[in-house]
Amino acid sequence: MADQHLIIDWTQLPTYNTIMALLVGVSLISLAKIGRELVYHKMPNPKGWAINFGVLGIILFLTGLHMTLTWPMAKYFPFDNIIFGETTLAFGTLDLALAFYFWKNSAEILTAKEPLKLISVHFKPLNILFYALALMLTSIFFAGVQFQFFAAPKEEPISGNFADLPWLEAWGLSLVFLGIGICGALTSRFFNQASKSEYKVSFLDQLCYIGLMITGWFMLLFGALNYYTHIGLILNTMK
Repeated sequence: MADQHLIIDWTQLPTYNTIMALLVGVSLISLAKIGRELVYHKMPNPKGWAINFGVLGIILFLTGLHMTLTWPMAKYFPFDNIIFGETTLAFGTLDLALAFYFWKNSAEILTAKEPLKLISVHFKPLNILFYALALMLTSIFFAGVQFQFFAAPKEEPISGNFADLPWLEAWGLSLVFLGIGICGALTSRFFNQASKSEYKVSFLDQLCYIGLMITGWFMLLFGALNYYTHIGLILNTMK
């Protein structure tokens, strides 16, 4: 019996996790670069950072909020509303908070003797939130590995070539979620250490930077690739 061709009613499946993945990647890379600049005493650029995070935050907050509240993918992939919607809402809200903070405190940051210490002291109260988000992302890692819901259908270009190996994409994307979660926990540690006067860069701080860059670039490139693969999937599965 021939394989049945997958048909999707795309009017019932609004999807925009392409731009979500792309801009979450940009957010992670931005955090890593700003942290590195502060650690190595480069001239801070708080208003530039604010504009960057403001643009990212508006798009991620709105798309994440809409997906979280309305579940647009409920008919075919309901779990994606949780995996992408709620995580993106959290990232977008944090981006907006960063944008507001850097814009409002730009003068204080520019004149501070130790801008890294100043910023770390202000953000230390968010440490519990960072640990909570790390736990959330770790749970998604285990769910992705066990249930293998990240596997692309055969009708999707490139990714669909691995449809017969569902564990491959499941492990790949799940590990990215885990990596971001670990970086979230390490960020909490970083704020604790950097809020002290005699802060020195540790191996774990370097690991956090590398982790943010690797996961950030993966999400950015994966999101960019999805503009091709998702368009192909739509064309291959239209009624």
